[in-house]
Amino acid sequence: MFRRLDVREVAAVFVGGAMGTLLRAALAEAFPTPATSWPWPTFAVNIVAAFLLGYFVTRLQERLPISSYIRPLLGTGLCGGLSTFSTMQIELFNMITAHAYELAISYATATIVIGYIAIHIATVAVRRTWAPR
Repeated sequence: MFRRLDVREVAAVFVGGAMGTLLRAALAEAFPTPATSWPWPTFAVNIVAAFLLGYFVTRLQERLPISSYIRPLLGTGLCGGLSTFSTMQIELFNMITAHAYELAISYATATIVIGYIAIHIATVAVRRTWAPR
């Protein structure tokens, strides 16, 4: 019924999450964005994280031997820490508070649509790459 807790898997998620979070935080600090302009750092990390997630999950599941720790490290940890739904929500709230409605709608739409396109491109790229069997 319940799976036993694997401390090494939790550690992999923690390490990957710390790496992704530190990278995202460094970009946000280096490139602060006012509420009435496009938040490029958050947008960029969310798209990159979506692409990497599509790449890692497809490659690790379909092309490489199954590993108990690589997928949690890269997929859940790194991509989870790098992407930032919570920051995106705060930015959208700030845009709406500043009456930048068109910006908020275009930002939310572009993030979701381009994020899914990035996942698709990464998945197709991995599946088209030759892999020894």
